[in-house]
Amino acid sequence: MIHPTAIVHPRAELAEDVEVGPYSIIGENVEISRGVKIDSHVRIEGWTRLGENCRVFSFAVLGEAPQDLKYKGEPSELIVGPNNVFREFVTVHRGTAEGGGRTVIGANNLFMAYSHVAHDCLIGNHVIMANAATLAGHIEIQDHAIIGGLAAVHQFVRIGAYALVSGLTGVPRDIPPYALAAGNRARLYGLNLIGLKRHGFSSETILHLKRAYRILFRSHLPLSKALERVSREIPSFPELERLVEFLRTSRRGVCR
Repeated sequence: MIHPTAIVHPRAELAEDVEVGPYSIIGENVEISRGVKIDSHVRIEGWTRLGENCRVFSFAVLGEAPQDLKYKGEPSELIVGPNNVFREFVTVHRGTAEGGGRTVIGANNLFMAYSHVAHDCLIGNHVIMANAATLAGHIEIQDHAIIGGLAAVHQFVRIGAYALVSGLTGVPRDIPPYALAAGNRARLYGLNLIGLKRHGFSSETILHLKRAYRILFRSHLPLSKALERVSREIPSFPELERLVEFLRTSRRGVCR
């Protein structure tokens, strides 16, 4: 299953059914699980673990050294869960000692062509990064978020679950769960209603989230006061608790 022109280090660990295409390079400390298919001209380096049934298209580079001037060559990891798709020219870098030493990607994510995941990022499950979407270091992307094409996310920013960041958007602050963000510098434009409906959110849940959104982001109240008002006026439910917790734990500030 390994093409004769591929270079696989003898100490790399590959499951028996892994496919490696022509001219691909697999480094010394790489571990690749069963069902993985690697196309031609792929490079996988560093202390990288690739989960089951991932697909890596041509010219993708996974697990290379981070683009961080503080990085001095110390061992660090890229951990990738199952069923991820990395399209052409995707780059994903491993972590740094300062950021915990690992970049972690969950399951069932799609990284479209030329998208980039920098060092120490934490990517959840069912995330989509469209063509040339770019993450700086230390970013957290929660489950089911979508990052549009050519969007760029500042380091240490968080993108909440089920949020949608439009293409060509610069993201300097956290994007709350369920929100729709767009603009040269991201602003919120309401809930990601189409996404919520597609994922089976009930009409009642969406209605209450709309009420919370109006209070939090349209009332012109300071965020602390808006959170107090939400707790008084809207009965608690899991999706609202996730939103409130996200806002309360923001360190970079929240786009409003």
